[in-house]
Amino acid sequence: MATRLGDSGGGDLEENAEINVTPFIDVMLVLLIIFMVAAPLATVDMKVDLPQSAAKPTPRSDDKPVFITLKSDLTLALGNETTDEARFAADLDGMTEGNKQTRILLRADKSVDYGALMNLMNRIQQAGYSKIALVGLEGAPPAP
Repeated sequence: MATRLGDSGGGDLEENAEINVTPFIDVMLVLLIIFMVAAPLATVDMKVDLPQSAAKPTPRSDDKPVFITLKSDLTLALGNETTDEARFAADLDGMTEGNKQTRILLRADKSVDYGALMNLMNRIQQAGYSKIALVGLEGAPPAP
């Protein structure tokens, strides 16, 4: 317990029941700054209109996946960088550092033709990557 020093008249020390909240405020401000810095890093910079999926998400593994985006105008992007079809395989190998076991997450706009999506999946498999997953928005299952 804390005591208050000073002249109390009787020689006994009074108990001080006040709490010093300054350390709590300091900790809260540090946590606020950490969250303010970390929140923008968790957002995706590329706008894609993803379809909804009712499937349960699979647990994530320890390796960092590579995102491939097929936009509505059929342009390709690796991560946040746009690439063309001629350099696609070389850019993919460069991004994964040649590790063919890297998990590939494929995002495609919902207006993209199914044939174009399958063509891209075939090109990824021909490049030697077999761990391909599709990305969708979590939502309610569609009505029958």
